[in-house]
Amino acid sequence: MDIGVISVRYARALLKSASDAKIEDSVYQQMQLLAKNYVEIPQLRHTIDNPMLSKEKKEMLLVTAVGGNEAAPLTKAFISLVLKEDRENMIQFMANSYVTLYRKQKNVIRGKLTTAVAVAPETEQKMRQMVESRTQGTVEFETEVNPDIVGGFILEYDTYRMDASVQSKLREILNTLKK
Repeated sequence: MDIGVISVRYARALLKSASDAKIEDSVYQQMQLLAKNYVEIPQLRHTIDNPMLSKEKKEMLLVTAVGGNEAAPLTKAFISLVLKEDRENMIQFMANSYVTLYRKQKNVIRGKLTTAVAVAPETEQKMRQMVESRTQGTVEFETEVNPDIVGGFILEYDTYRMDASVQSKLREILNTLKK
């Protein structure tokens, strides 16, 4: 079977169980943390994929990667099931699939605001509210400071991108002068 199909099936079952138990939000946070840990700690994949490591040690490691003692019992049971079924090599994909399914179910949109200097929390909140009013959903907002854009901002969400940076305006002028 295809990794994507298997991952989505496990993620869908976890989301259904979490929704029934009314803990889908905390499981969402834990799956985000697991996916993030896989990206930021490449040794995690190598360790989990190691056939010489016992299932118990893999379980301890994965529980730690989702928040340790803070992990929901459902998340711990999910990890145990994945290990029992010898699917640990797909758990990162399952975590990402859960995050995607959760966002779709809850109408959560990811947004990103890039500015040349740090912005005031009020400005960030106004941008978030603008995006939420346009999308009719909740926005997970990320801000980034990138001095290379010189001034202005770049706002991205869903498939929309508004580039109001000084850098892009200077690039437009330069392209016009080259013609």
